[in-house]
Amino acid sequence: MPQTGEQSVSEYGIPKKRFPGKKRENARTAHSRRPRIKRKRTKRDLIAQWGSTLFMAPSVIGVLLFFVIPFCVVIYYSTLNNPIAKEFVGLENFKLVSSNEAFRNAVRNSALFSVIAVPLAVVLSLILAIALDNKIPFRTQFRSFFLSPMMVPVASVVLIWQVLFDYNGAFNELIGKFGLEKVDYLKSDKAIFVVVVLFLWKNLGYNMILFLAALSSVPQDIIEVATLESATPRQIFFKIKLRYLASTMVFVTIMSLINSFKIFREVYLLTTDYPYETIYMLQHYMNNKFRKLDYQALSAGAIMMSLVMIVIILILFAADHHYGKDLEG
Repeated sequence: MPQTGEQSVSEYGIPKKRFPGKKRENARTAHSRRPRIKRKRTKRDLIAQWGSTLFMAPSVIGVLLFFVIPFCVVIYYSTLNNPIAKEFVGLENFKLVSSNEAFRNAVRNSALFSVIAVPLAVVLSLILAIALDNKIPFRTQFRSFFLSPMMVPVASVVLIWQVLFDYNGAFNELIGKFGLEKVDYLKSDKAIFVVVVLFLWKNLGYNMILFLAALSSVPQDIIEVATLESATPRQIFFKIKLRYLASTMVFVTIMSLINSFKIFREVYLLTTDYPYETIYMLQHYMNNKFRKLDYQALSAGAIMMSLVMIVIILILFAADHHYGKDLEG
């Protein structure tokens, strides 16, 4: 029979050990409830804080001066009838711009170009990166070939394209030998495809390098385990590699989308202010409005374009967060 007393014993007369679990738990709770004593900030801490602030100041000032403040000025101009009278008209400029036929044509062409060029740029650069990642022969030569357009000036690129696709250019001379009629590609409905090829030629190399870097960062132990589990190369790519490439694909898509709006530079050098109607882009509309000093229409169009870009980028980031959150950390 166990003895009664302050200390309980077992049936063999051996005192039982007391495990102060609750006491320790209560002590921890009490310790956590104690007010934390704030450490006094030393002179070194203040110097480090102010030093980091000073290092960030040039970048913050530059962003404010060249991005935030000008964008606020654009918003201000979009609500005026003109910069001289400065009469507030609200959303009237947005209504006028959205009903303008030239603006609508520019929006259609820019959207069509982006829908064609951006997916092609992402998919083709990914295919090239996978091919080069598989250690095919002449890898270095292929990589140099696709990166060379990045080193060529825009004026030289435009000259090459004029030599190729002009009415009396090399491509028409080639098809003429097969009895086909010449086509003025830059002044026909085929002009949009000429610009798409130019866009791909200039951007595939950069996107390919980004995908190559992402492919090299895929954990090899996961691929080895999948191979031991008899996974096919197709399953390894779609179930493992593609998931780790999600963030890079979002970044490449955003960069390609931004670059697709910069194609105006090449198109302008090819066809000047008023090109064929199928390659009349948003930047043509804005450039022509700027030359006419129509700041209110220019500002309204720029804001509408910015809002569309922001929505598209937010959707891409949300998709990346949804499908890639299990790989974070």
